[in-house]
Amino acid sequence: MKPGHTLDTRDVASTDDAFERAYTQHLSAVSGYLYRRVERRFVEDLAADVFAIAWRLRASVAEGEELPWLYRIAANLVANHRRKQATGAALLAALRPVDSAPSAEDIVVADASLAEAWRGLRPHDREILALALVEDLAVPDIAITLAISVNATSIRLHRAKKKLAELLNADAASDASAEVSSAGPERSVDVETSPRYEQSS
Repeated sequence: MKPGHTLDTRDVASTDDAFERAYTQHLSAVSGYLYRRVERRFVEDLAADVFAIAWRLRASVAEGEELPWLYRIAANLVANHRRKQATGAALLAALRPVDSAPSAEDIVVADASLAEAWRGLRPHDREILALALVEDLAVPDIAITLAISVNATSIRLHRAKKKLAELLNADAASDASAEVSSAGPERSVDVETSPRYEQSS
């Protein structure tokens, strides 16, 4: 607060009202974001933590940017949660960078090729694609969530989409090659047996 400035209680009430509206409007989206990234039993507690942090920092968010801002808070909580979960048998996993992107199992259930390609992406590629394609955020909102510039967001999103397409094409080419390989012997048998039938007729 600036020296000599008196806090207007109307400002506080307005901020609180805006936060309550944001909570009501975005709780479902934040819960869905968390559901795709952590076990179901942790979703409710983490969602409560997201909004507890958001409440303390509510004066720092611009109007209209609440959801991507909440996603940014949620991403930090997911990363911290995964670090805490990486104990015991998962100790080695803790040595790898922890990300907040959803796994293939969390978002892809019907397309095996897409799931395999998704696993081949780097964590930050998965995260930006998830924000764009799963959370359905526009580029400016993704920029807010990731705390990077709009231009950097556009470039990273383009590269991530390109990488996903490359992985999908590589998988499709591999499947096609496998089909040709498996079909080869059958074709050779047909070629060999055809003259036999002609000789017997």
